[in-house]
Amino acid sequence: MKIAFVGKGGSGKTTLAALLARHLAAAPDQPPLLAVDADINQHLAAALGAVQDAALPALGDHLAEIKEYLRGDNPRISSAAAMVKTTPPGRGSRLLTIAGTNPVYDATVREVDGVRLAVTGPFAERDLGVACYHSKVGAVELLLNHLVDGPGEYAVVDMTAGADSFASGLFTRFDATFLVCEPTVRSVGVYKQYLGYAADHGVRVHVVGNKVADESDVEFLRTHVGPDLLTWFSRSDWVRAAERGQTLSLDALEPANHAALRRIRAAADAAEKDWPRYARQAAEFHRRNAAAWANDRTGEDLADQIDPDFVLGDQLVH
Repeated sequence: MKIAFVGKGGSGKTTLAALLARHLAAAPDQPPLLAVDADINQHLAAALGAVQDAALPALGDHLAEIKEYLRGDNPRISSAAAMVKTTPPGRGSRLLTIAGTNPVYDATVREVDGVRLAVTGPFAERDLGVACYHSKVGAVELLLNHLVDGPGEYAVVDMTAGADSFASGLFTRFDATFLVCEPTVRSVGVYKQYLGYAADHGVRVHVVGNKVADESDVEFLRTHVGPDLLTWFSRSDWVRAAERGQTLSLDALEPANHAALRRIRAAADAAEKDWPRYARQAAEFHRRNAAAWANDRTGEDLADQIDPDFVLGDQLVH
């Protein structure tokens, strides 16, 4: 399952993404797992327990190599330079799996406290005034477009905050989207904005309450998000320490919050895996990007990169 955590900045989505990743990594069945930090504020590694000055390789810095590898011998793609963030896979493309080994993972994935992690990379000084952060997040979109995840496998992605997630088609690349929502008017406002955009694309949103102090907070969330409220995390010493950059043993997490993690995993496991829709949406957003900017940039009609008979996921049964 491809899982996204979204929400208002400061809502705790990074903390909960890290918490779910650690929960899965510690599960008795040890499911294959890959965590990805796609937020402009790169804090997932720290939330997982990496030391603050640890240098992790950035996906954005390896974009050329990623394109060259994924391209494979797909005849529809003239060159790696002609690949853009929305380029979908086709016959001849190299595909990725959650746990498999490949040059992309060798270059960009590192283990942090038992969790395999890839990071987009920070917005650097050289990017100020000349680059868009979504050009870096394009590496994540390419990765997910070529990722074949089987039953019981998880990719957990910490997305950019707020409605900025909709600046690319990346928001459609997930089987389960968890919107972290505080019991506040501003946080609920982001939920309503996200829901409005997502509904047009069949994106199912589960709301996960965070920083819930008492039953009145739960009632506030129920009033404003209704049946979309899946579960919630109470205010706790564990979560507060995590948001301050401290890494505690998962055993110290409160039982109610452990139960919330189990509900999140169960909701992800119950999500419908619709590979044909995934392919249709990938093609749709690729056509949009091609017409809007990519054709002019590459000098090609990139709609020709779409392989109409290729469905990612068929490889699991053939």
